[in-house]
Amino acid sequence: MGGAFDTYQRYLEPGFISFDPLELAAQTEAIVCRGDRLKYTKFCCTRMYGGIVTGYACGCCLRCIFCWVHPCRDFPEKYGSFHSPEEAFGRLSRIARKARVSQVRLSGAEPTLGRRHLLGLLEKVENSPFRLFILETNGILLGADPEYAAQIARFKKVHTRVSLKAGTPEAFTARTGAVPESFELPFKGIANLLEAGASFHVAAMSADPRFVDRRERQSLLERLASIDAGLVESLEEEVVAPYHNSLERLKHAGVSLDRCD
Repeated sequence: MGGAFDTYQRYLEPGFISFDPLELAAQTEAIVCRGDRLKYTKFCCTRMYGGIVTGYACGCCLRCIFCWVHPCRDFPEKYGSFHSPEEAFGRLSRIARKARVSQVRLSGAEPTLGRRHLLGLLEKVENSPFRLFILETNGILLGADPEYAAQIARFKKVHTRVSLKAGTPEAFTARTGAVPESFELPFKGIANLLEAGASFHVAAMSADPRFVDRRERQSLLERLASIDAGLVESLEEEVVAPYHNSLERLKHAGVSLDRCD
């Protein structure tokens, strides 16, 4: 691939130049979206959340060094196939019937890319027998546009999981590649969801001392508490798991899990 892809941000390497995640989101949407169609790598049933059918979306606007997602995150032009909201809903529904589950989810890279597709899919789910739809997101686009958060909040079957990557602007840039100024966007996304009355909770890579020290963790907790104290009480704290794709991205970044203490 050449041309526009010559400057497209892939995985992080030592000495990387930080980027604007909103600009990367626009570049990625140009690759993974065609009208209301979005690229997916696969649809399958997993044991998470007690059994849930998941669609794995292509492309993201962050480059987290510990990310577990398929290589479609870094090379969205190479992987996946396009599906309309109707086609994605059909795939999810067929697998759910076979597995006898009533929950669906969008995960993978960043499912809020492709707004027309996501809202169209949520309309289908809202008017279906599905009990719950879980949307997993980094919160960047929801922080940039309060209206987007409000549009998601109007769907009563949707529960959003916002995943935070760091507790300080400097750590955010080091782990995601995004400019320090964009550190606030996920927190704004959380505030926007709260203001809109959405069902959601926050997850954070904050329980792994190899990456996050006590001071940074405390900073993250205080920032959440400044939005709403309940966010700290319900916080889902994560650690970095040694998935193959995670280890590959850490290797590219020059980071070893054994040397993160």
